[in-house]
Amino acid sequence: MENPEKSFREATAPIAPRIRDLLRALPPQIQTSVSEIRLRAGRPICLWGKGITWFLNHEGVTLRQEQGLCASMEDLQESFREMCSYSIYSHQEQIRTGFLTLQGGHRVGVCGTAVYREGKQTGIRDVSSLNIRIARAVPGCAGALLKRPEILEGGLLLAGPPASGKTTLLRDIAMYLSGGQNSAIHKVTVIDERGEICGVNNGIPAWNSLNCDVLDGFQKVDGILLAVRSMSPEYLICDELGGLGEAQALVQSVNAGAAVIASIHAGSLSELLHRPQTKALLQSGAFQRIALLSRGAPGHIQQLLRAGDLLAQVDRGSFSSFSRSHSGISGVEETA
Repeated sequence: MENPEKSFREATAPIAPRIRDLLRALPPQIQTSVSEIRLRAGRPICLWGKGITWFLNHEGVTLRQEQGLCASMEDLQESFREMCSYSIYSHQEQIRTGFLTLQGGHRVGVCGTAVYREGKQTGIRDVSSLNIRIARAVPGCAGALLKRPEILEGGLLLAGPPASGKTTLLRDIAMYLSGGQNSAIHKVTVIDERGEICGVNNGIPAWNSLNCDVLDGFQKVDGILLAVRSMSPEYLICDELGGLGEAQALVQSVNAGAAVIASIHAGSLSELLHRPQTKALLQSGAFQRIALLSRGAPGHIQQLLRAGDLLAQVDRGSFSSFSRSHSGISGVEETA
């Protein structure tokens, strides 16, 4: 079982000491509730979790912004250097895309001033904001989905807005399939491009119950093709599909007999349907079902759709028949 306080300590380890010490002095109930820590130069240090925004100060936390302790530019610079293990150059590719991944799979969003060369964004300088997103396993959060194992057969695409628990849900599904929790131990390969699903450090995943083959840091197209060629997976799991080229790689996974479980950013069903890559993903044949997530506790499925029906609606440009939202005790009901 994961220790939530350990995750908090792990995520706060690279933060400048004067801030880190205050964070670690917070009551356990606050530490385990926080999912994001935002450091902004010259602004109050902000903690977010369970729909509540707190501000850090010397007495603990407050709901009043004007009473919060402000982070200095020196705090940000010190934290940023530590997050890069004092080798900013070796992290340039991650920084360019706006994030860093810490040990344990914790992700840091990076804001600052863009650097362009020959019209192409090559980096970020003058870092002014850091958002530490604390990665935690939530054992059993995929329970509603896994009550119906056939939902995973033929592939499942999880669609949801930021902070809807997509990565947490993928992690729990990976644990379930690879750990024999349904009486069968499946061959699972995780393509963990950003290091958030498995939190690999020196080749070892952060969560002991993950018994998967992990392609850590691989771009999804490369990872999918490598997995199909050499790992003979029954299930392929990956986070944040976005490129049109990924749909072509998924076709090969289907041809190899691997079921794909993946996620995609979409704040609503309408947004999903209007994304240019949605049709390509549905046409790949990698997904029989689409699960639309809502913000809140990880694993709450707002709507479950058949990919074939959804593709037909996309082709016709008519989405009205999918406008209903479904929920319930299990959180999973399938649109007829």
